[in-house]
Amino acid sequence: MTARTSGFSRPYAYNALKAACLLATMTALTNGSAWAAQFVVEDGKATQEVSETSRLYIDGDLVATMVLDEKTPQRRAVISVPDKPSYTYALCGEIVVRNAEGKAETHLVSSQGTLHDPSGHVFQAMGADNFTDFYLIDPSSPSTALHEPGRKGACTVATS
Repeated sequence: MTARTSGFSRPYAYNALKAACLLATMTALTNGSAWAAQFVVEDGKATQEVSETSRLYIDGDLVATMVLDEKTPQRRAVISVPDKPSYTYALCGEIVVRNAEGKAETHLVSSQGTLHDPSGHVFQAMGADNFTDFYLIDPSSPSTALHEPGRKGACTVATS
């Protein structure tokens, strides 16, 4: 008589796993999308920054919100999107910096661009022009993320 180490026999566990994978695939196909593209976005607080809140939209959908401060100076988000060759992105947020006089200034940032075949890439959220421009870049593959410089309306929030 041999001892069993788990409550399931291997053939049963294998068949259960196979059925679960098939169900997940069928659900993704039924919903009209296969979540096959995955990439990473990293954001870090600059030394002049007091805090930062950034939101990343892919094809108009909010996919990540990153909040940075003294306790959390870096964030990393893994983004999963339907597989296709390119995506539009918008990077929006509020960056609070300490100016030369030591006072806090809030900069609203909003920019947009295009990601080409981003699966497997690691993008950095970068600020430029005295914290007024904000964009994504993959330093090892600069042509993967194209940025449209300057503020864009992609992040405009309606107010009442």
